[in-house]
Amino acid sequence: MNSRRERNARTALFDGIEEGGIRASSSYSSREIDEQENDREIDGLQDRVSLLKRLSGDVHEEVEAHNSMLDRMGNDMDASRGVLSGTMDKFKMVFETKSSRNMFTLVASFVVIFLIIYYLTR
Repeated sequence: MNSRRERNARTALFDGIEEGGIRASSSYSSREIDEQENDREIDGLQDRVSLLKRLSGDVHEEVEAHNSMLDRMGNDMDASRGVLSGTMDKFKMVFETKSSRNMFTLVASFVVIFLIIYYLTR
């Protein structure tokens, strides 16, 4: 930024002066070149700003989608926690009232069913 200021200050100081004389149209062409350069820079900045605006909009949409997904997962986890606690209560009741042989048969059958479901879904 400082080099640009120095260049502009130098241009303003020596504008229209050449070695051995004064240029008649150098002031106009120098300003015209600076304006063209500024216009190109402005166009570049506008492109960057529009790109950043689109990116921030995309990020916002992605964040909203992830938030809703996390909310659904939280609700599903709460529901499965309720089902699991009910199942554990039933297991406790079965283990307290049945004999050890019936309990072993029940646990073994659950393990076998779990393994079958695991291998079928795998």
